[in-house]
Amino acid sequence: MRSLKALLALLVCGAASSQSGFYLKEGDRVVFYGDSITDQRLYTTFVESYVVTRFPAMKVSFVHSGWGGDRVTGGGGGPIDLRLQRDVFAYKPTVMTIMLGMNDGSYRAFDQRIYDTYTSGYRHILQSVKETLPGIRITAIQPSPFDDVTRSPNFEGGYNAVLVRYGAFVKDLAADQMLTVADLNTPVVSALRKADTLDAETAKKIVPDRVHPGPGGHLLMAGALLATWRAPGLVAAVEIEGTGGALVKAENTSVTNISAAGKLSWTETDHALPMPLDTKDPVVDLALRSSDFVETLDRETLKVTGLAAARYTLVIDGDPAGNYTREQLAAGINLATAATPMARQAARVHELTLRHNGVHFARWREVQVPLASEHAAHLQAALDALDALEADLIGQQRSAAQPKAHHFELVAQ
Repeated sequence: MRSLKALLALLVCGAASSQSGFYLKEGDRVVFYGDSITDQRLYTTFVESYVVTRFPAMKVSFVHSGWGGDRVTGGGGGPIDLRLQRDVFAYKPTVMTIMLGMNDGSYRAFDQRIYDTYTSGYRHILQSVKETLPGIRITAIQPSPFDDVTRSPNFEGGYNAVLVRYGAFVKDLAADQMLTVADLNTPVVSALRKADTLDAETAKKIVPDRVHPGPGGHLLMAGALLATWRAPGLVAAVEIEGTGGALVKAENTSVTNISAAGKLSWTETDHALPMPLDTKDPVVDLALRSSDFVETLDRETLKVTGLAAARYTLVIDGDPAGNYTREQLAAGINLATAATPMARQAARVHELTLRHNGVHFARWREVQVPLASEHAAHLQAALDALDALEADLIGQQRSAAQPKAHHFELVAQ
């Protein structure tokens, strides 16, 4: 029975992944490699939580190997060959993302010598990775922006123009070596420009120090990477004809027990969860309003036609989830950003994403690396124990993402 269930789960997640054309597949191991922007573990954990909540039956593992200050030659974590061996190759990834360049340009006007060091170092990384891990799928990421939008450039042309030039090299190299390439600069700059027109002071907080984005900026970066990976925007879509309680459409969800007696109600089990978004954070909210993130990656739609009353309260599992007019419901509403049980479930998944990555970070940066030369008798046992603890948290994360049935009601006001 267990093997049959496992086979069915594999078929379901494989069908979902192939149906969407999503870049990641069952059994993938992803290593995010980069400098301090990757080391923040924000765009990377947003991507991880998206995958776990959107494909709850698909087993994909993630390792976050960013180190602040890194360049193509390495940095505080050691020279590049040590970094690659210890922080990439050791995990035998099937997928690797590389985002370097912010430090490589040295925060100054374009310098050919510095640029040449970047290009040769980047080529060395790719050669080493391909030789050690044949068949690995690499996503080369064009550097995220230095914010020359909400504040004046530090010199003529600005530092982001230098990063764009570095990004053009990455794009050309990716084409030459048949890599996937992701642009995390253009869409963030575009969102910064729009945000600057909507709320100039809050816009400055999207990339508060001009280098390291806050959660709002990282959410935009995650969206850009997911779009490159052909991530599906649909969470679930339901359409009901309210007069007689007829189900018109149910995509990526199961709808049962529809009743139109007295008030419209039904049971819904979505096969995915919405993206965990903290829309109460004003910076995150501005970033979302300044981009197409929700429209392209987070659609959890409900459409109900033929309703009689002018206004309704949507109640899910006994708790109000929003008030809507008859016209809004007939046109369709997006529940992805509403306060629903599904959103709370997704937030719990993201909490566990952060926790297991926190354990991995402690293992790596506070035990493995600093104690590597100590030859302590119990070092390996400590590392193994931390690995086991992280595995426990990942198990909880995957369990928390599994579909749950919810009781929906539309109550006339």
